[in-house]
Amino acid sequence: MPMPQEEDWQTIAQDFSVQWNFPNCLGAIDGKHVVIQAPPKSGSLFYNYKGTYSIVLLGVVDANYCFRVINVGAYGRGSDGGTLRDSAFGRALEAGTLKIPPDACLPGAEHLGPLPYAFVADEAFPLRRHLLRPYPGKNLQRCKRIFNYRLSRARLVVENAFGILASRFRMYHRVMGQHPHNVEACVKATCVLHNLLRRNKTTHPSAPVMDGPNCSMQGITRQGTNNSSREAVHVRETYTSFFSSVHGEVPWQHLVS
Repeated sequence: MPMPQEEDWQTIAQDFSVQWNFPNCLGAIDGKHVVIQAPPKSGSLFYNYKGTYSIVLLGVVDANYCFRVINVGAYGRGSDGGTLRDSAFGRALEAGTLKIPPDACLPGAEHLGPLPYAFVADEAFPLRRHLLRPYPGKNLQRCKRIFNYRLSRARLVVENAFGILASRFRMYHRVMGQHPHNVEACVKATCVLHNLLRRNKTTHPSAPVMDGPNCSMQGITRQGTNNSSREAVHVRETYTSFFSSVHGEVPWQHLVS
């Protein structure tokens, strides 16, 4: 699973624009808890908010449900935002060494100026220049509700990828009694095999797929940091304007907003 280069990121962004109507998107990020038996003398390191013991699979998924970057082995007690921050991928994202393509204008919206390519995530993650999260709260303006829907629609590919992974490899449906290092190896192996099966066009009858006007923001309850830069806030506001414009809207977004 080599780290994507600039050309790879551009291909991923093109796929997200065509398939999920979200331009300049480099991937969807989320974390999955892999349940394990509590290792001896580990205290609460692996104890998560769900009341189980786990290690975390942090995944960056492309528009075709393939894992492009993974980080496996973080303690279950940590937050998704903290796991991203402490991972090699998160440090590279913060340092600007991921070879992300230069800023580009959104299609048909050159008047808005160039915008950075960005990853999409839920409220457990911080808002950054290259990382978009939804607006918090319920009583939002209509344009913000539309943005949240559009971001959720693109972000659901990572949840779908986790669902497909778990439906194919039944180890995710039970408590794993191996040493955490062995569990890490198993998780990495299943992610690589998952990609091979996806790229060979292998389908699975129980694979969940969520798309279209029935997508919603259900399940987003975790809260991340609100310490966002002005530039990151401006990027999100520009996307908000774009998705409510003639050039950026999709016909069914008005049914769910």
